[in-house]
Amino acid sequence: MIRSVFKAFRLVFFTTLLAGALASPNVNATSQSIEVLHVEGIIVPIVADYIDRGIEQAEIKGSTAVIIQLSTPGGLMDTTQRIVERILNAEVPVVVYVSPAGGWAGSAGTFITLASHVAAMAPGSRIGAATPVTMGEVELSEEMKRKVTEDAAAWIRSISEMRGRDPHHAELAVREGKSYSVTEALENNLIDLQADSLEGLISQLNGMEVTLASGEEIVLDTESYALDMNEMTFIERFLHVISHPNIAYILLTLGSIGIIAEIYNPGALFPGIIGGISLLLAFYSLGVLDAYWGGILLILLAFGLFVGEVLTTTFGLFTAGGITALVLGSLILFPGEAPILQVDPWLIATVVIIVTVLFAFVINRVVGAHRRQAKTGREELVGKTALVKQALEPEGTVFFKGERWTAISEKGRIKLGEEVIITRVDGLILYVTKK
Repeated sequence: MIRSVFKAFRLVFFTTLLAGALASPNVNATSQSIEVLHVEGIIVPIVADYIDRGIEQAEIKGSTAVIIQLSTPGGLMDTTQRIVERILNAEVPVVVYVSPAGGWAGSAGTFITLASHVAAMAPGSRIGAATPVTMGEVELSEEMKRKVTEDAAAWIRSISEMRGRDPHHAELAVREGKSYSVTEALENNLIDLQADSLEGLISQLNGMEVTLASGEEIVLDTESYALDMNEMTFIERFLHVISHPNIAYILLTLGSIGIIAEIYNPGALFPGIIGGISLLLAFYSLGVLDAYWGGILLILLAFGLFVGEVLTTTFGLFTAGGITALVLGSLILFPGEAPILQVDPWLIATVVIIVTVLFAFVINRVVGAHRRQAKTGREELVGKTALVKQALEPEGTVFFKGERWTAISEKGRIKLGEEVIITRVDGLILYVTKK
């Protein structure tokens, strides 16, 4: 009897353990993490790396979802394609949340938002204006512009159809540059949700069904979750900040001025070090932004002419050429049509004015140095006054600063006691004229 009871107890015990083991995945599911990424600013390669890293970490951890909080005016098309491909092929649900209130999913942001498994927007935000802009070309022919637009339109239609969104209104964002408010985006089936906050979004995600690229259908369970705020690292943030047309332009200008200052004042070190670092960062940023090399070379030529001004003193000729090259190079540095991918005209004007004033000062100093009488050596004697100690007929002796010098009169006899002006020096002989 006792043995039967013990066997029954053991059976119940192991059955309970087995049930707990089988139920453990559900327990873990209730405490699944949600990876949150934050993207704000221009879409550049470092953003694609950051999103790829965040999605990969979520896939490894088996997160419930990845939420990308997005606010961008747009960015580079090739980088956008990398991000869209990564989202479309993610092994974890990806939610794009255009936020905060008043945020924007413009241009590249439109493609990224439509590619997500779930698209949501905060109140006051907007989406659209996705007409493609080609960087790195000064001018596109009408035929090439048409081909680029056709390709972008086909791409956004394909993304929309894949996610069950309205391809027609998505295409209008490309062909006509149309933008949509939250309400309009919902009515035209471009997004799935409107959420006032991240917590409100997560609450609405509960129970939604999404299909991954593998064909697996997943029902989102967000009743119990832990947020994992996966922010950019310091290096990623730094590279993102300098990957901006205005910052790249400032770094290029600062670096060039630093190098010129080092050439003008050898051994100062600090301007040269700062200038070198700034130039390296500028070249990274310009490369990332696909800057037009013609513009870069013109700007470098400008500062080369400024160096020539310092070294050879053309009395403003090289400076005038340098300013002209600087203005032209600045204007064509980023020849795309989108304002976010161009240098601010006010910044160009400010830099040109500062450089002009700076080199006007340098030229004034150099010209003054050339006109100024020498302060050391025999050249110092020219133009000074001496006293005749032995009559010059035409050779004699003069007294200058406590010393007697052999002197020769260049214009007639000069009597003892008269003052003379030193006109030139030949060895130890002074040539003088009567004062």
